[in-house]
Amino acid sequence: MTPIITVSRRSVQLLRIMVSGIFLAAGFSHLVNVEKTVQRIETASFKGFALFFGNLELLVILSGIVMLLAGISFLIGCKTRWAAIILLLVLIPITITIQMGQITSLGPLFKNIAIAGGLLFFILNDIQTFKK
Repeated sequence: MTPIITVSRRSVQLLRIMVSGIFLAAGFSHLVNVEKTVQRIETASFKGFALFFGNLELLVILSGIVMLLAGISFLIGCKTRWAAIILLLVLIPITITIQMGQITSLGPLFKNIAIAGGLLFFILNDIQTFKK
């Protein structure tokens, strides 16, 4: 028999709000600093991974739009599971392209792993049970 785990509704809301912040900030940054973001990708150790998906400028703009839209949805709790899935799908290639090659500084890599863990919480759990 699976034990019942009780989680505070407020803690779930707070986690959702705090995790969404990184995507809202990054999405905005991608859209207002397209060239700077492209340059960062071009200097990344695993830039070939990003290039596999296509034109870098287009990828930066699309990822910025997706992070903003899914980030807002995640922030307000609308289609939370789908927003978390979309954000995780955006986070994975960014993490591989940018953070995986930074062996001298593992902090950003583990930051993204922690963010992925927060998103996985919302993907794996039935959030409807927290809307009482």
